[in-house]
Amino acid sequence: MLDTPHVNCDTNRVYEPSEDSFLLLDALEADLEWLKQRVGGIVPISVEVGCGSGIVSTFMMKHGIPGGNTVYLGTDVNPWALEATLETRKRNECDDKVFDAVQCDLTRSLRDGVVDLLVFNPPYVPAESVPRVPLCKEEARNDDDWLFLALDGGDDGMEVTNRLLEQLDTALSSSGVAYVLFCARNKPEKVAQLMESRGWHATLVEHRKAGWEVLSVYKFFR
Repeated sequence: MLDTPHVNCDTNRVYEPSEDSFLLLDALEADLEWLKQRVGGIVPISVEVGCGSGIVSTFMMKHGIPGGNTVYLGTDVNPWALEATLETRKRNECDDKVFDAVQCDLTRSLRDGVVDLLVFNPPYVPAESVPRVPLCKEEARNDDDWLFLALDGGDDGMEVTNRLLEQLDTALSSSGVAYVLFCARNKPEKVAQLMESRGWHATLVEHRKAGWEVLSVYKFFR
């Protein structure tokens, strides 16, 4: 079993690593050899969308996932999450890896067709709406305004995830693959069927009961 990075983040503003985070780590570890064969080229580009505490990005840097001289990028709408990710990287002595953290909405700031590995632990909890992103740190009424961005996913918990899935065709390279986490209330089997109808391969990588929730990680690739 690969080592899990040490994380120390402000849990009032940034999502604390939990069962879903660890399930993503397990999915990446389970697929390590497959990933190296598929996208472990000379300089693969790996992007974690919604990097939060930085545990997933740092795990990939720490263990050379997917391989080669990977260039790593973490994106998040929460500026506190970007700071936490950079701190987690530093704490785990991954300064030798090429990495940057960028504040942006999903993949909007990325060039088309460059992402070889995309990882996303979305806000998947069903809610009346997706929270509005504060314009800046000072504009937030309280710390919860930042935290709930990582939790509430709107109708069926799928509003943000659906937007990301629609961007995959543009964001991923020809051999790119995306790992996305779902809860049971997101109806991931139906999502997989829909993606397959659009010409994607949709494969269940990991599945686990976590307290009252059932979580799964699917990979999507052409």
